[in-house]
Amino acid sequence: MAGGCLEDWMSALPEELWDLPLTELAIPGSHDTMSYCLDINSPLVRSESDFFRVLDGLFYCITRPTIFKWATTQDKTIEEQLSLGIRYFDLRVAHKPRDSSDDLYFTHVIYTHLTVLETLWSVASWLNSHPKEVVILACSHFEGMDDRCHETLVLSLKRLFGSKLCPRQESVLSLRSLWASGYQVILSYESPITERHRELWPAIPYWWANQRTAPGVISYLDWKKEKGRPEGFFVSGLNLTADRRYITENRKESLRTLTYTNWECLREWLRQQAPGPEAGGLNVIAGDFVGPLPLCSLVIALNQKLLQKHSSHTKKHQ
Repeated sequence: MAGGCLEDWMSALPEELWDLPLTELAIPGSHDTMSYCLDINSPLVRSESDFFRVLDGLFYCITRPTIFKWATTQDKTIEEQLSLGIRYFDLRVAHKPRDSSDDLYFTHVIYTHLTVLETLWSVASWLNSHPKEVVILACSHFEGMDDRCHETLVLSLKRLFGSKLCPRQESVLSLRSLWASGYQVILSYESPITERHRELWPAIPYWWANQRTAPGVISYLDWKKEKGRPEGFFVSGLNLTADRRYITENRKESLRTLTYTNWECLREWLRQQAPGPEAGGLNVIAGDFVGPLPLCSLVIALNQKLLQKHSSHTKKHQ
């Protein structure tokens, strides 16, 4: 990781960390990964209320720019996010209403320009060039998708990633074991269809504060930490959420300005955290605008605390 390059940060970790479970490492993630390519002219997602649909129809010229600036959580492409060090991707998949094709898109209030398969083809291509980097693809929401649609998508993902897909298993996953098997993709799929496919992992818990301020997010995450650490992968979300009243009353603001305003407080809290199996230990840490804000470097640096713990343990037993 010399010179601050995080493109291959997993393979650059000290060897002492290669045998630790992946669930104990600090891993940077992006919240609503694909919102950098939202289509401002696309339909609203199916789950939006009828009232909001009527409002959007009557005042389209006002609602759409507002939706766009509050639904956009990232400004870097998925390839750029990979090269920045992001290894967990929050992918909200859907089929557009009244679309006769089998194409699937990503969503956050509205739909993306890019399809699911062309996006994940880019991920597979990037992984070919970085054979020791491992990604977690968390697919969820699945609006407008029936069972046939799910099966078609899963078959396509199996073909796309092939032997890179790590099958669901009970044994501990470490970087060394994944490298030995050639696995690079952990595919989490928030649907009962996981029971039919060994290549699919169950949904990964995401600690979402649903708070507009950094102190609100921090208070929620600290409360979750006190309640206990999940056994497997889990995500701590540093992302902020503004309700419709706040958005209406602060029309000059955006999710970007809100995130930037609260960043220093979130950064300070993040620096004090540690990964690991203990109560209070974090795993995946996800946020918004992971390009302009140094989330990746801060999260990856937390793994040095594991190294220090390993060194202390070794000295004790010498």
